[in-house]
Order: sequence, then structure tokens, then C-alpha cells
Amino acid sequence: MIKFLLNQSETTIDQIDPNTSVLDYLRDNLNRTGTKEGCASGDCGACTVVIAEAEGKKLVYRSANACITNIGSLHGKQLITVEDLKTNNKLHAVQQAMVDCHGSQCGFCTPGFIMSMFALRKNNSTSDPHKTIESLGGNLCRCTGYKPIIQAANQSFESPSDDQFSAQHDNVVEQLKRINQQYPSAHLTHLDKQFFSPSTADELAKLLLEYPEARLLAGGTDLCLEFTQFLREAQVLVHTGRVKDLATVELNDKSLVLGAAVTYSHAADQLISLYPDLKELIERLGSLQVRNQATIAGNIGNASPIGDMPPVLIALGAELVLRKGDEWRTISIEDYFIKYKVTALQTSEFIESVIIPRPDPLADFKAYKISKRLEDDISATCGAFNIQIKQGAVSAVKIAFGGMAEIPKRAKHCEQALLNQPWSSESIERAKIELKKDFSPISDFRASADYRLGVSQNMLNRLYLQLESDSQTIRVTEYA
Repeated sequence: MIKFLLNQSETTIDQIDPNTSVLDYLRDNLNRTGTKEGCASGDCGACTVVIAEAEGKKLVYRSANACITNIGSLHGKQLITVEDLKTNNKLHAVQQAMVDCHGSQCGFCTPGFIMSMFALRKNNSTSDPHKTIESLGGNLCRCTGYKPIIQAANQSFESPSDDQFSAQHDNVVEQLKRINQQYPSAHLTHLDKQFFSPSTADELAKLLLEYPEARLLAGGTDLCLEFTQFLREAQVLVHTGRVKDLATVELNDKSLVLGAAVTYSHAADQLISLYPDLKELIERLGSLQVRNQATIAGNIGNASPIGDMPPVLIALGAELVLRKGDEWRTISIEDYFIKYKVTALQTSEFIESVIIPRPDPLADFKAYKISKRLEDDISATCGAFNIQIKQGAVSAVKIAFGGMAEIPKRAKHCEQALLNQPWSSESIERAKIELKKDFSPISDFRASADYRLGVSQNMLNRLYLQLESDSQTIRVTEYA
């Protein structure tokens, strides 16, 4: 059984196919067709809904792609769709702003934009151009054009923030707390399929021993594509999103420790505070809807060769804490990836946490992502560079790439070409040649093999020019 609030109404589901998406549930079971099906892969935002969670005494509203959100993950949360915004025959402020700014033509994408704008308005008291663009970055419009939509998002802040959801805020918080206290775990079943949502790491470990064939579901932003794009089904799903032990972010003297259920949106501020160069990479990783649900451990666990964070974590020397039953072990993330979609995880073992070292004050870290679109796109190649230069020579270096091989991996020949060598354009040219020994990329719809190799080699030039520019800026500042 799962329990959640559909707008203000408490909803209970006992029997449903555990593979069901929120989108299919809304359209097929409830006839709520305002939420549209576009790409069914989390790219276009036509199916955007808002999911609210109680954090302390307040609600946090997060946009999500309903097409890749599993129905079971709604347990203990509030689901808000475009049908819920109008009240007393009056449009919500974000809807009225869209009308006033002529932000809708065919209207197919409009409900998704409205829900992204709604989440933006509920979570912020004032308009911010950067947050507006970020919030709308996961919504695709093919006919209206983005200017009037952006104007509408900004104009919505001219209306009072109080709405029907504000009036029910405290009541919703209490309802959600009661559901979560009475039903800390959730279970769905349908025919021979099952869904489990444990609330503790011990419960999770026990379930995986009992169901070794289970598929782990975190944010679902990758796994759910198997259901929507390839029409596959999981017999047993175990959801990590409610495991409180795995939702922790701990910064200690040596490292940042992220629980396996920590989302990108949750971890972003801490990651960027330690490694400022990750800001652009994280903001370009999927869309806000995706980052609100996708977990860093999930990005590692699915072992995709084009995941953006694994090469970064390899270059930073991160480690993984793995658990099986009551046994733990810690391995380098570099050793986690074996071959395409094959990892070091044993049967019934799972990632419990990710350990990211604090930055070395003497080292420089840079990360570069190359993709066809600036936002909400997968990488053609992604390079991460962790380098230390002392007295004009490279004293330490770790370089890793994603998208260049069947797994994210180190560029060891390239590293050796730089290590203990002068930090110069000549050394960079030698490293570019050695990079060819590290990778034999493939051609696919994202990029050709030649392009991948060429642009990855050019990242070394970019690294050199950027660090030289940074050092010159420091010298000018010192002598100013």
C-alpha cells in the first residue's frame, strides 16, 4: 500500500503494477489528461508535475517529469497537477501571467511550463533571471518561443504569493507527517510483481538479500527509461528514496560524504562550495526536473559510459562504501567500473555512500562537458582534470573521461605524458598524442569517433589556457 496526497485529497493505492509511471496513472487511471505525454524520456517537460514534501515545518515544492517518476515513489508526498491550480473559477497567478504575456500557442507544452513556473513561484519570493532560466530549462516549446514564457514567469512574481496552497500549507504538512509516521515503509503488489520502499538501510539490506534479483530504484531518471522506451518490466523494484540513512550529506575534515539517496539538487550547494568548477557541469546535467530526482549514487550505479559525474569522481579520487547484509567494504570508484554495464557490485550488494575528498589547496580542478545542446543533454564526451603544478612542473595529475570508452576511465597515458614534465604548451601537445593510446571512441548519434577524440584533445588546450589565465590573474592581483 502507498498513501499520498493528490492535491488536498488523501489517496491510497493497494494494487497497481509497480512499473506504472505517475504519468500513466494520471492519464489512464484518473483521466487527468492535462499532464501531457511527449517524449516519455524526461527530456521535453510536457508531463511536468510538482511533488511537495514536508521538510521540518515547511513544504518544499519540486518539479518532476511524471513520465519517469514511479508511482510508488509518491508515498508520503503531495502530488500537484495542472488541474489543481485553478480555484473558484479563477486562474492561478502563473496561469494568468501566461495568458497575459501570450505565452501559449498550440498549448501542448503549456501545462508543463505552468507547473515549472508554479514550483519556481512557490519556492522563491522574488524573481531571479538565473533561477527562471534554470526552472524552465527542462521544458521544450516548439511554436510559441521562449521570450513570452520567460516574461510570464517573471511577471507571476508581481502577484501576491499567497494562494489556495498557502492556505492549506500547515494542514498538508501535518497530513504528510502523519502518513510518514504511520507508514514509514511502503509495499505494492500486482500479480507477480512487487514494489518495496524501505525506510532504513537495514531494511534495504535485508530486502536485497531476500530478493537478489531486485532492481534498485533511486530517482528513476535512467531506470524508468527501460520501461518507457524499451517496454521492459521489473519483477521486483526496491526504492531507496525513503531510506533516511541514505539521505544524509556530511562534510567532515577530510571529505564530503553523500548518502546514496541524495539527489543532485540536494548535494549541489555543498559540491559547488568545495569545487566551484562543478557549477556549470551540475547545472547542465539533465534539467531541474531530473536533478530534483536523480541521485549521484544512481548516476554511478547504472554504470553508463556517458554519465557526467563518474569521470569527475574518478579524477577527484572518490570512494564508494558498499554494503551487503551486515558487511561493508570501501573501494575506489575507479575500481567500481569493470566493463560496459558491469560493475564490482556483488549480488545483493548496494552503494551506501559516496566519499568525495576535500580539495587539495595546491591542486586545480576543471571539468568540461561537450554536448549538442547547452542544457538538458547527454555528453558526447566529458573530461575531468585534477592537476597540481609546483615550480613550473606537473607534480600530480589525474585525468578521467566519460563517453570515450565503454566505461568512464582514467587517461593514464595522457597523465604520464604530463607528470613531472614542465607545464608548457609543448607538454600539452605530447599529452594530446598520448591520449590516443588511452581511448578508441565509437561513432554514434551523439558524435563521431574522430570528433570525440579531437574535442577531448582540445580540452587539454583549454585546461592549459585556463590555468595560465588564472595564474596571470593571481600575479596581477598580487602586484596591484
